[in-house]
Amino acid sequence: MIAVGGSAAAAGELAATASKRIPICHGYSCNYRTMLALGPGDGARFRSILRAGAGSPQAERSAVSKAVRYFEQRIFRVTGIRDLPQSKFGASRIRGQMDCVDESTNTHALLVYLAERKLLRFHKVEDNASRGLFVDGRYPHWTAVISDRGGTEWVVDSWYAPMGGAPDIFPLSQWKKRGVLESGALD
Repeated sequence: MIAVGGSAAAAGELAATASKRIPICHGYSCNYRTMLALGPGDGARFRSILRAGAGSPQAERSAVSKAVRYFEQRIFRVTGIRDLPQSKFGASRIRGQMDCVDESTNTHALLVYLAERKLLRFHKVEDNASRGLFVDGRYPHWTAVISDRGGTEWVVDSWYAPMGGAPDIFPLSQWKKRGVLESGALD
């Protein structure tokens, strides 16, 4: 609702900085959830980050990368544990550690937060995607996904980077081909 004398721009500013609590998954497959309160300062920070990407779809994807990095730094401050890059098989049910299900769920929640505040101009949030089933020689893996106006879907995959590092952002069609198990290593 806009107050008398208010403008649509002012309402947009308010919506972009409105507080929200987001459940953060960790412990592998969302075994634990910790609430992250994003306040007006966070909203202003995300708005500033995304404004820098307002010139083109490519610039917006770069801004999304920066937003994910900031979001993960906020997660660290709440959980108090710095998630290690890529899942270690023995780290299941360890608070603060995240597998690809946790990472993709958290990134998806951030992307929805950004979309709700109309901070994404060139992309929309899609359902998370997966690849691999072991039987096809690939380790199962999940990622968050956005699509551009032309219909190209892009992964936003923060699992490979250390917490607060830049996520992989590239076409989903390329991502679907990756993940082949070779000598125990993933690509």
